[in-house]
Amino acid sequence: MTSLHPRAGRRCHNALNPLHSTVYFSPDFTEELGRLGIEDASAAYFAGRGAALGAVGPGTVTAAFYNFNHELVAKHLPAVWETASPEAVLAARLRAADTTLRRLLGDDVIASPDLAEAAELALRAAEACTRHARPLYAAHADLPVPAEPHLAYWHATTLLREHRGDGHLAALLASGLDPLEALVSHTATGKGMAPRWILATRGWGRADWEAAQERLRGRGLLDADGELTEAGTALRSELEDLTDRLDRAPYEHLGAEGVERLTELGRGFLMTAAVAGAFPADLIGKD
Repeated sequence: MTSLHPRAGRRCHNALNPLHSTVYFSPDFTEELGRLGIEDASAAYFAGRGAALGAVGPGTVTAAFYNFNHELVAKHLPAVWETASPEAVLAARLRAADTTLRRLLGDDVIASPDLAEAAELALRAAEACTRHARPLYAAHADLPVPAEPHLAYWHATTLLREHRGDGHLAALLASGLDPLEALVSHTATGKGMAPRWILATRGWGRADWEAAQERLRGRGLLDADGELTEAGTALRSELEDLTDRLDRAPYEHLGAEGVERLTELGRGFLMTAAVAGAFPADLIGKD
């Protein structure tokens, strides 16, 4: 039996995932993809996150990413692969991860025993991730582990992020939330991406957003002011609990002590990166 707290994996994920995500907000990522000829921000994101899947078409990315408007994805895929191959994009993304982490964390952290320890712990946790029904995780699991500790850590956080994310999509399907309803209800918790960011990056319009709100009201999940009802709050809680259960294996494998240590280290790196300006100030919120 394990002494792992039911939400220990979620807490660890919340410490690791944002540092992984810094790359997609980084000017280094924009510059690296731009050097390949990919200058549109949406095309760069679809290529950068989807390249591990190979030169796939829009259907695969829409399915795997879940909450993007398919029309936006189809605008850039598969055309982006005529500009740069998946292999070139993956190499550019790793270069961006390198420069981004060095800039945000500083040389002392990059060379520290703590970062090397975090990489070892995160990779050990990822040993227990499973490929079945997890396309983004499985694709990234086929990539080699970088030699440098900070990049090995970033790679491991990628594996853990996509493993949890693939499971979360199964939970969303089970809940009956479509892509935009998932975004609207998450934003209503106060912990999701602000509407202005969603509408600017996911390919949805204000009318789409309001229609999703109406659908949620019809199910009794959202009130007239756009806030979650008691039923909506319960649904979001159930979603996260199911996601926790589907994502339990890597953290059980690492063990309670290892998870606690990885969470502690990850939070420290994340706070350092946040203070260095890793994320837009208005990224999270209801407005």
